[in-house]
Amino acid sequence: MNQDFNAAYWQQRYRQNQTGWDVGGITPPLKEYFDHLKNKDLRILIPGCGNAYEAEYLHKNGFKAVYVADVAEAPLQNFLGRVPDFPQDHLLRQDFFSLQGPFDLMVEQTFFCALNPQLRAAYALKCHELLQPEGKLMGLLFDTTFEKAGPPFGGDREEYKIYFAPYFDFIHFETAYNSIPPRQGKELFMLLQAKQIQV
Repeated sequence: MNQDFNAAYWQQRYRQNQTGWDVGGITPPLKEYFDHLKNKDLRILIPGCGNAYEAEYLHKNGFKAVYVADVAEAPLQNFLGRVPDFPQDHLLRQDFFSLQGPFDLMVEQTFFCALNPQLRAAYALKCHELLQPEGKLMGLLFDTTFEKAGPPFGGDREEYKIYFAPYFDFIHFETAYNSIPPRQGKELFMLLQAKQIQV
């Protein structure tokens, strides 16, 4: 796999409106989880945020330390156009693997599936590095294969467990019951807690 899914690639996808993963708002599994969070001071990172509907929802509900990261400028500008009072220093235009923590919570929403699959093990390790001890990684993973060449890239829960098990305890890792209809039965909802280990 030689395709370089870099900033220029994603910028072009947004400019050409080739954003089939974008459903135009926060999805029910993430909204339901956020609605149960009590601490509005949690440091929350949404990497590969795209149009960042999750950050918009959190910000409008009083969460003060939400950070979004993407390599492409276009989605960050789209987000800022919708949420002009979002702190600009919480908009991080940089590669995921160059981000610095620590964060209390990381939100996964169609970023993992956009990465070159050869980077999945490195993604799991980086998530652990970015989190506080016992910090949480929460979100959705596609539990399906796709007919067309990716991104998005599919996979299954047994594959994913291999990547995350060295660094995380599994609190919840099951098929999402409240996915949007086109993704029903094809998403895993995960809630993982960072292990206190030396890596």
